[in-house]
Amino acid sequence: MINVLVVDDHEMFSEALVLMLGQQPEVRLLGAAGEASEALRMCIAEPPDVVLMDIDLPEVDGVEATRRIRAACPGTKVVVLTGLESPRIVATAMQAGACGYVPKTRAVDELMDIVRRAAAGEIVMPAEDLAPVLDELRVAREVPTRENALERLTPRETEILRALAAGDSIPEIATALGISALTVQSHVKNILAKLGVHSRLEAVTLAWRHGFAPEARTT
Repeated sequence: MINVLVVDDHEMFSEALVLMLGQQPEVRLLGAAGEASEALRMCIAEPPDVVLMDIDLPEVDGVEATRRIRAACPGTKVVVLTGLESPRIVATAMQAGACGYVPKTRAVDELMDIVRRAAAGEIVMPAEDLAPVLDELRVAREVPTRENALERLTPRETEILRALAAGDSIPEIATALGISALTVQSHVKNILAKLGVHSRLEAVTLAWRHGFAPEARTT
């Protein structure tokens, strides 16, 4: 039996995935978590063989969640499950300890094959994406700079950094994105950590210095 944990904050998708995996005779489903802290608690209580990890989680993203789970449960394999087929994001997740990724659009039999291979210790990802991801990993090793860190931000972190660069406040960003100010502050904390800076001003200055401009606005 392969013990599997699902980590995804999209309730409908998570429920569908849990239902699908629960019908597989070789899978023992340990449950589903909607955020990183819950996933980490569940992994520590009963380490799964495989975690299917969404990237865009609230408060703490899937990359950092992967890093924490791998540190606490070294034997657990993490497969990134995402709708964003970005080599940079996948490479960042693999640097955090993921063993590969699978698009959310994959069929049940293909997903099960990936779960089996991940549990067996293989690196799993679509063949057509292997070369671009390896290129991103090579670049990250060769140029470990703050500029690279900008490319490792998640889509939500990128959105928030653009808003900060546009001069928006935390409450304004929260309202625009339909999330709480505390969640925005948590994302900002992750942004600062990834960029290796100590303030929002430093983060925005670094972003502008390297052409990371906010979206143009209309009046």
